[in-house]
This record gives sequence, C-alpha cells and structure tokens, in this order.
Amino acid sequence: MSETSETTNTGAELSPVSPRARWIALSALVLAVLLIAVDGTVLHLALPMITEELKPTSQELLWIGDIYSFVLAGLLVTMGTLGDRIGRKKLLLIGAVCFGLISVLAAFATSSALLIAARALLGLAGATIMPSTLSIIRNLFTDPNERVMAIGIWGAMTAAGAAVGPVVGGVLLQNFHWGSVFLINVPVMVILLIVGWKVLPESKDPNPGAWDLPSAVASLVGMIALVYGIKEIAAVGFGLPAAIGIGVGVLVLGWFARRQLKLPVPLVDVRLFRTGKFSGAVFADLLAVLALSGVVFFGAQFLQLVQGYQPFDAGIRELPVTVGSVISGLLAGAFAARHSARVVCASGLGLTALSLGAIVFIQGDSPYLPFGIILLLVGFGCGASFTISASVVLSAVPKEKAGAAAAVAETAYELGTALGIALIGSIMTAVYRANVIPPPGLSAADLAVAKDSLGGATDVAKDLGALGQQLVDVAKHAFVDGMHWASVASAVVIGVAAVSAWFMLKGASADASPGHH
Repeated sequence: MSETSETTNTGAELSPVSPRARWIALSALVLAVLLIAVDGTVLHLALPMITEELKPTSQELLWIGDIYSFVLAGLLVTMGTLGDRIGRKKLLLIGAVCFGLISVLAAFATSSALLIAARALLGLAGATIMPSTLSIIRNLFTDPNERVMAIGIWGAMTAAGAAVGPVVGGVLLQNFHWGSVFLINVPVMVILLIVGWKVLPESKDPNPGAWDLPSAVASLVGMIALVYGIKEIAAVGFGLPAAIGIGVGVLVLGWFARRQLKLPVPLVDVRLFRTGKFSGAVFADLLAVLALSGVVFFGAQFLQLVQGYQPFDAGIRELPVTVGSVISGLLAGAFAARHSARVVCASGLGLTALSLGAIVFIQGDSPYLPFGIILLLVGFGCGASFTISASVVLSAVPKEKAGAAAAVAETAYELGTALGIALIGSIMTAVYRANVIPPPGLSAADLAVAKDSLGGATDVAKDLGALGQQLVDVAKHAFVDGMHWASVASAVVIGVAAVSAWFMLKGASADASPGHH
C-alpha cells in the first residue's frame, strides 16, 4: 500500500493538491470517519429498546454491539488493497452507497439474527470507506505541522461521531422506533457522496502487487473466532466452544502472520512491528479506543436502566466523554511539540486508567456530576493518546510504507472498539449473573430471563408487583457490581499500557517529515 509523491530538488515532498483543496478534501475524509463513528455508537442508546422488542440473549446483545466493528476491523486492510487497485475515492463512494442501503435493512430488522447480519454487512460496507483515510492524509499533507493538525481533526471527528450518535439517537428514540438510529445514515451518505465526488482527489498505488485472498479470509476468520471464544467464556464458562473459538483464532491469525512474511506484497506488513516505536503506538492506539468504547457501552445502559434516564437525557449525559476527546485530540499536537509524543501518550493513558478506577465509587443512586467528570477525564486521556499514537505510527516508518502503516493504525482503532465491547461486556455479564440472587418466590423461568441481562430482569419485573421491585433492585445492584469489576480490569490494562508506552515510545516523534524516522 505504498504511496507515490512528488519531491522538490531539496527532497521536500509536494502536496498533490493546493492548500485550499487539501483542506476541503480533508472535510470529505472526516465526514467518512464521522459516518462510521456515528454508526458505531448510536446503537448503544437503543440497546434497551432492542432488548424489549427483539428479546436477544446476553450473547446476542454483545454480538449486536460488536459485530459491526469486528467485521470492519477484520476487512479493513483487505479492502485497503482493493482501494489501491480501483482507486480509494471510487471505493469510498461505492462503500457510502452500500452503507446507506444496508442501513435501511438494519432499521427494519425483525429478529436479533437479522439485525446481527445487517450489522455485519454494515461492517463490510464500512470497511470499504475507512481503509485509506490516514494514507490519503499522509499523501495530501506533506508539511509535518499540517499533518499532525489534520490527524488531530481526524481523531476529533471520530470522537465527535461518538457524541453525535447518542444525542441524535436519543432524540430519535424518544419520538420514533429504534430503527430510526440506522436511517440517519442515509442523509449523511448523501452529503458524503456529493462532497467526496466534487473535491476528493483520486489516489491509487501504481504497483499494488497481487491481492491475496487466503490472507483476507484468514484475517477475518481468525479475529471473529478469537472474540467468539472470549464471549463464550463470559456467557457459559470455559468449555469446548470457547476452547475451539480461541484455539482457531490463535492458529489462524498465527498462520496469517507467517504468510505475510512470505508474500512479496503482504496485506499487513508484519515486519513493521519490529520497530518498537511503531508497536508501542499501535498498542496504545488499540487500548485507548478499547477503554473509550467500553465506557460508552456500559455508560448508556447504566444511565438508562439503573438511573432511569430517558434515551435523549442519557445521550446528553454521555457527551463529556466525547467532548473531552475532541478537545484533547485538537490540542495533542501542540502538547507533543512542547514536551514529547511519549509524554502525551503515556500521560493520556495514565489519566484514563485513574479515571476508570474511580468508577468503583459510583453507585446506582450516585448523583450525575461525579460520573460526568469521570467521563470527561476518560475522553480527554483517550483523545490525546490515540491522536498522538496515530501520528507516531506514520512517523515511525519510511514514507513509502505510510499506506501500510495507516492501515494498521485504523485496524487497531476498529479492533479496539470491538474488543472493548466484547471484553468489558463479557466481564460485566459474568459478574452480573453471579450476583443476581433471586428473591423468594421467583420462578425458575423468570430467574433465567433475569440472569440473562438487566433489561431482561426489568421486563420480567413488570408483572410481578412487589416481588418484581425486589428483583429489579437486586439486578441493578448486580449490574453496578459488574460495572465496577469491568472498570477495575480496564484500569489495570490501561495502566500497564501507559507504562509500556513510556518505555516503547522513547525518542518517538509525531513529526512525520521526510527523513525524520
């Protein structure tokens, strides 16, 4: 996925478009990112309504939440190689059309299985939109200062998508069917098509190499199998299905990595990971997004099902996490220039870890202000980390490998989103089930439904009178316990990542100027 670019006689790169045109082009790129981010977060507020209507199991609920980002991550690099061949602009516009059409299918899904399938197809369509955004930015913005700012805007718009999703989704859910959260993709798609067609320059790799189908299939199968195994452990305990899922995932992804080393033009250049700064930046990128997506996932359910807020009110109260991310994403470049990339990245992860740990002090009847402050700090820490880590990824490799580096960074971002929902959701489900102690008189059938999810417990309790209220109280307490355990586990992981980033990113720079590696 190499990128060709002109240079001056002094070796400085020239942008392929004028200053005005490249900033307009950036607007089309971030609009695409906004579209993907909105669809990744807008569903969280709708989960309680989906639970009530479609009656998904806890495992199906996790699949509904994470299958989109997981398929997107699995196909990102594969679709990137397709964009190298037919043109990234062309693939972007084709993907936008497909994304809009499949959104209509998701909006009118009549079963959990159909919704999961539609979400998977949305992931596939999204993978045709996302793969080249960072490599196009690398090609358009040859000045390192402009590039860091452009990447900051890219990261900020991703966070803005997380803000737009819950708020707009909240408005829709208070007035319309839950399927309306998918229909908002259609007007966004139309805008993207118009702007992208008029201002975005076409970009191709003149020598893309062979497209390896076995590698594409292996990357998707391996990651799906791995996450399936993780969720099986949380849902039913460690058994044969979980062992098979994890085993298949590890084996297939191992085979995928070995195959990349043998291919003359690999889908993922795994040799890039031999660069410590590159590996550290990708690792920080993945874990920062993992924490952010996990907080958004359980935050929506906590605010609605435990504290009783309506969807719109819950969406407004989740805004601090995305506002913090937007602000820090825009300021991260200046911070890195004054201090260093590793200081900003490690500090951002450290702040995130401390904030996640503070969630253990939040109870079901806690006032909103402490929770809102925690969300703001988590967003600020994550935004700084993933903006700088994306810049470091591009600066850690020679410019001829910028396309491959960008594909890996975006894959880490999307995989972090999927794994955040899967891992944190799985921990919460396991703790919730272990702590739902049934009040006397509850039938076995009702207990089974109540133990499946908090939404299930709330639904069962409607017809049980005083017994139902006891059940809801127990279920809410169990949910908060699960949230505490998930936040502590996340804080430990992010804390380790902060320490790792401090050592691995020593000497790293977000300055991706030619020759600065």
